[in-house]
Amino acid sequence: MTALVGTVSLAAALVTAPSAAAAPTAAQSPDPNLTVTSVTLGRSSVLVSGLNRFVVGVTVKAGYNSTVETPLNVFFQRTGGVGPLKYMIAGQLKRTGGTLKDGTWTGTVDIPSTANGTFKVYGVLPGYLQPGDMTTETPFDGPSIAVTGVHLPKLAVQVIPRVVPFGSPYQVKAVIYDSATGKPYGVRLPLQVTFDNLCVEHDAVTRLTDTAGVLYTSFPAAAADWLNCVRVRGRFFDTISHGFFPLRPGIVAAIPSKTSAPVSTYVPVNGSVAGAPYRCPVLLQRLHGRTAWRLANQSTVRQSGRFTVVAQPPNLGNNSYRVYFPTCNRFQAGYSRMFAIQGT
Repeated sequence: MTALVGTVSLAAALVTAPSAAAAPTAAQSPDPNLTVTSVTLGRSSVLVSGLNRFVVGVTVKAGYNSTVETPLNVFFQRTGGVGPLKYMIAGQLKRTGGTLKDGTWTGTVDIPSTANGTFKVYGVLPGYLQPGDMTTETPFDGPSIAVTGVHLPKLAVQVIPRVVPFGSPYQVKAVIYDSATGKPYGVRLPLQVTFDNLCVEHDAVTRLTDTAGVLYTSFPAAAADWLNCVRVRGRFFDTISHGFFPLRPGIVAAIPSKTSAPVSTYVPVNGSVAGAPYRCPVLLQRLHGRTAWRLANQSTVRQSGRFTVVAQPPNLGNNSYRVYFPTCNRFQAGYSRMFAIQGT
């Protein structure tokens, strides 16, 4: 079963990495009130199987120059190994000792098998995790933990129909299985299959697969224009997730501005591609003989979904043209109807 993956890399990153651990923008900066003295972990190595999570204690000694009590969040990133998970979070550690300006915060990180590899503490963030925060982690060169993951879960996704027509509802078939055996785990498992902002937020509806690890979810037509995703949720980050955009047909319309023109003069051909695949190429082709289509001109789709290519009829009489839209990102290849420009 082949997963249908969209081509917008940022969209995929939003569901594979914690939102608060994404690369900071120019507007983001560490909280100047936080000073981190140390971060310690309750273990240096763990073994995790399947969809289990191993709970490891995390302790932070820090000072926060504020009068408002706040939790701390500790961020880990992969430094070795080949598991699918790239980031982990020990979220909302509570102060359990000392003062706010010189205290100890404790909590846990719940480590899944998909972490398989080595993870290192790289930063600490005060407050509650919110997508779009204007602060980023305070850098801290912390300890590492080695994770041995076995029987890692894997997701497969099938969109039905494979290419979703505009204006039509569709289904997503999600399958979760043991990557070591290629077989289901044999129990019903919780999945979130959703779209748009719920691919990065915590409050999407969770449903159970059947015992074969299969879950069908129906989507309205409008959902195909947004990021879709399948998630196995954890407390602060997903155990495993997969983001994708459903495939769309290439529907092309093109009309010449003139149906006749003197030989070798320029004739604009205006058209549109459904779904507005911005910056994708469109190729004007002219018919040679009975079956050979050759490139005559090319352009790109504007943000509005419209385009203009220029024909230059080389011969007297009818010159046959069409506009070809090659597969671009999630949009499939398509042709406009053939049209003629008479050379005079």
